Amino acid sequence: MRKVIGIGETVLDIIFKNNQPDTAAPGGSTFNSMVSLGRAGVSAYFISEVGNNHPGAIILDFMKENGVSTEYVNVLPVKQPISMAFLNEKNDAEYSFYRDALDIHPEFKLPQIQTGDVVLFGSFFALNPAVRPQVKAFLEYAKAVGAILYYDVNFRPSHRKDLGNVLGNVEENYEYADVVRGSDQDFITLYGIDDPDKVYSEKILPHCRNFIYTKSVEPIEVRSLQATNALGLASAPDKNCVPAIFRKTYPVAPVETVSTIGAGDSFNAGFIYGLSKLAPESYLRLAETQWDNLIAIAKAFSANCCTSMYNYVTQDFAKSLK
Repeated sequence: MRKVIGIGETVLDIIFKNNQPDTAAPGGSTFNSMVSLGRAGVSAYFISEVGNNHPGAIILDFMKENGVSTEYVNVLPVKQPISMAFLNEKNDAEYSFYRDALDIHPEFKLPQIQTGDVVLFGSFFALNPAVRPQVKAFLEYAKAVGAILYYDVNFRPSHRKDLGNVLGNVEENYEYADVVRGSDQDFITLYGIDDPDKVYSEKILPHCRNFIYTKSVEPIEVRSLQATNALGLASAPDKNCVPAIFRKTYPVAPVETVSTIGAGDSFNAGFIYGLSKLAPESYLRLAETQWDNLIAIAKAFSANCCTSMYNYVTQDFAKSLK
């Protein structure tokens, strides 16, 4: 069975509305995506770390309850990281993080990866010098065996101070990725650029052919380097084909939000859910109809997530997929 393997951090999110704690929920960017995929019935494996206290145990139990394997999660001799998320009047969040420092991280336990499996990685975890050698080795392994790698940039302004130390890792991640997804805020923070075509041509395309650009409730932009034949149809490259850039804009329907925490993570989950249903040979040269379907699924996952206080698609939505 084709698997989805995520690698990232775990946190316990304490969500505030009107400056009062409202909900506590296990979280973390890749973690949220993996929970949505587990709920949707995908074979989901997560490589991560948790603390050896009660909040860490809550996260492990939650993974088990939602169909995400805990086999590859290291339990560390520290307190579980905590995030406080303060929702504003638009239900967007501002974060404060609390975590113990750890000088040495144990070796990750890795699942066996096969051709056609999908790997999700991103956020600061994929850049952090403390774990970067292990993350890099994992990505190289996944790439070598023919997995499809999806990179969610997710570079928060709070990490701007680290940019000089990690920018090379960002661009190295582009090189590993088969699909890069980033928001306008990611690229403004990284490069001071808010034009998706400029981001794609100057930053992404030298490394990765497939790019998804999101901007909150604004339309989604897709760019993809494809080979086209004389009829202008997507085709495997041969001597009669020339490179062409596929460009398409996808509108975003208005949603009455309860919380936008996890909206981007659920978008990733929806895209990967659709991707996992395709034949592996379709992955790198998606036709327009395939892009249309994948973005539609991603938008549906994201919209559903925004209708609750939690960071993932609802159980009812997941059941409707099955």
